[in-house]
Amino acid sequence: MELLSYVLVLAFSGGEAVQGGPLDVNPGLILWTVVTFIFLLLILKKIAWKPILNSLNERENIIKESLEKAETARKEAELLIADNKVAMRKAEEEAQKIVDQSREYAEKLKGQILDESKLAAKKMVEDATSEIERKNAEAFTKLKDQVAEIAIGAAEKILKENLDKPQQLKLVDKYLDEMNKN
Repeated sequence: MELLSYVLVLAFSGGEAVQGGPLDVNPGLILWTVVTFIFLLLILKKIAWKPILNSLNERENIIKESLEKAETARKEAELLIADNKVAMRKAEEEAQKIVDQSREYAEKLKGQILDESKLAAKKMVEDATSEIERKNAEAFTKLKDQVAEIAIGAAEKILKENLDKPQQLKLVDKYLDEMNKN
């Protein structure tokens, strides 16, 4: 307190004009600097302090809201990523099921086609065998008829001519040659 009163006395006394160096202490200058600073602070408090604080508070609120929104967005993104992973897993499982079902169906279809092919081939073989047997029977019947005709023809000629043995053989050979030409 004593120091303050001393500083005030020196500041208002006018003091002597002492020219000192730049590092010398001048109590009057100190006092007026302090008074000016306090006056400036009071003016700033009245005029600018509230708008500055309001601006800082608004900025702080905006930053807080932005951080909260960012946090909310991050959480939502994490949830979406988790949901997407689950959906992707389900889709992969479904795709695998479809592939497995397709393979099973293809195997069944392959077996069915093979069975049908075997049955068709067996039927074709049976039909061909039946056709061959029928053609053989037909050919045998024709051959039998031809042999019978040859025998009857030869017998007719033999009976008509009443030939001896060498003539009969010659006649049969001749008749067989004629039949071969036809």
